[in-house]
Amino acid sequence: MRNKNTHSLTIKGKLNKKKGIFIAYSKLQFDCGKWLDSIGEIQEIFPNYNLEDFALGNSYTSDFVCRKNSGELMVRECIYRKNIIRPSTIKLLDEVRNYWLSRGVNDWGIVIDD
Repeated sequence: MRNKNTHSLTIKGKLNKKKGIFIAYSKLQFDCGKWLDSIGEIQEIFPNYNLEDFALGNSYTSDFVCRKNSGELMVRECIYRKNIIRPSTIKLLDEVRNYWLSRGVNDWGIVIDD
């Protein structure tokens, strides 16, 4: 999850399960996109998905919303380990998780760099 108004890095690539060009705003997000693209259970990938009517404002996105073969949605947020303990990051993750839970998405998780 990220504020869509702040980007310091842009990496462009292609994913088989995404229409058009895949734009990542960190190496972690780019690598995660390639990993998600390799999972057979995932049918379609929507990176940088706009969070409309989000409690903290409409300028936030989820890193990946994926449609599984079953039709169920899966959401993944990419977080660097060094940022995971920041109170602002924890608050934002909690708000994003609640956002998706309120929309019936139970398969929500975070991806952390090693």
